[in-house]
Amino acid sequence: MTEIILASNNKNKALEIAHIFKGNKVKVLTLDEIGFKGDIKETGETLAQNAAIKARAVRKMSKGRIIIADDSGLEVEYLAKAPGVYSARFAGPGCTYNDNNLKLLKLMNGVKKAQRKASFRTVICIVFPDGREAFAEGRVNGYISETLTGKQGFGYDPVFFYVPTKRTFAEMTFSQKNKVSHRRKAAAKAWEIIKKELK
Repeated sequence: MTEIILASNNKNKALEIAHIFKGNKVKVLTLDEIGFKGDIKETGETLAQNAAIKARAVRKMSKGRIIIADDSGLEVEYLAKAPGVYSARFAGPGCTYNDNNLKLLKLMNGVKKAQRKASFRTVICIVFPDGREAFAEGRVNGYISETLTGKQGFGYDPVFFYVPTKRTFAEMTFSQKNKVSHRRKAAAKAWEIIKKELK
């Protein structure tokens, strides 16, 4: 069993990534599980920079294990790709998922559907035991809904309408979302990179 460290304590992310890697004889460990304490400041100006900051911060405690870290953002065309890298703290310090969603809906109030296009994007940084780094990216396109819809998922899922399923991500089951999500696409690409190193 190969252990891979996920440089995050976000249980939702850990569940999604563990589900994606399932069946590949991989165990995903969170920061809590390796005893990492402290807060990693995400000071990057891009998703890739933030992912790399998180992965590098854990390297001293990796004990020869591969580290992965992701940063994800919602990019809304009408808002010039905002909230983007600031997605987690869009409504300000200490904000909740709901705060962010309500701020977004307020900014999009009255905006026509054609201008509500949005993308979810995830960038994963992989740090190998020798310090080499690689990146994988996933993206999924959709629209910003006019209301909060659905109770599943987390983050911006209740306002992200995915056209092929005619539902928001929050209306989809865990497994349904995990088959099509931006994190799924990025993690699948990351696994292809990691797999070559494990041969």
